[in-house]
Amino acid sequence: MKILVPVKRVVDYNVKVRVKSDHSDVDIANAKMSMNPFDEIAVEEAARLKEKGAASEVVAVSAGVTQCQETLRTAMAIGADRGILVETEAKLEPLAVAKLLKALVDKEQPQLVILGKQAIDDDANQTGQMLAALLDWPQATFASKVEVEGSIVKVTREIDGGLETLQLQLPAIITTDLRLNEPRYVTLPNIMKAKKKPLETVKPADLGVDVTPRLTLLKAMDPPERQAGIKVADVKTLVDKLKNEAKVI
Repeated sequence: MKILVPVKRVVDYNVKVRVKSDHSDVDIANAKMSMNPFDEIAVEEAARLKEKGAASEVVAVSAGVTQCQETLRTAMAIGADRGILVETEAKLEPLAVAKLLKALVDKEQPQLVILGKQAIDDDANQTGQMLAALLDWPQATFASKVEVEGSIVKVTREIDGGLETLQLQLPAIITTDLRLNEPRYVTLPNIMKAKKKPLETVKPADLGVDVTPRLTLLKAMDPPERQAGIKVADVKTLVDKLKNEAKVI
């Protein structure tokens, strides 16, 4: 079984993102970049499935600028066998990414695609579902446990009322949640090995996909600052303020 794992280069989760002075977008110049945490979980799960003998090859895929090669090298250091970069300077939207992934799925013919449920930069949570729709494949989102048994994959996912288990017929799409696994620490020997693994670069035009943005960002703004809280002397005063000032009761 071949597994395809898309990974995205995003601003590191420890970095506080600031809005540009002209409010045209967020300022990521000179910001530390890293692999999207949910995608890191997806790569780890694919690597574990290969180690268990359930998969024969793990292919990492990224779309974006040339620097995305670093993200792919990290994925290969975790356990991916090779990488594919769809190189473009365009600002990619979820649908464009899903179309690029569909073209790569048609080319690579994987039996399973594991994606992070969302990227921490746009929080769209759309690409996996869009890819499943384009391919007409079964999907299981927000996976907290994955078990592969032959041509069947069982996925446990967290829902409001507890846990739900889905059984999918391969080929299928899975998006990962935080509790699926804890990604391994990437060691220096594995980083050195990753530099020798094959990395292919293609353009969107090579895949026959138009990635022209369909949306325009009108304005970016910082969220309003929270007002400081106050202390009240007694319950009567609290109720009075909730009723007359906050108007929540």
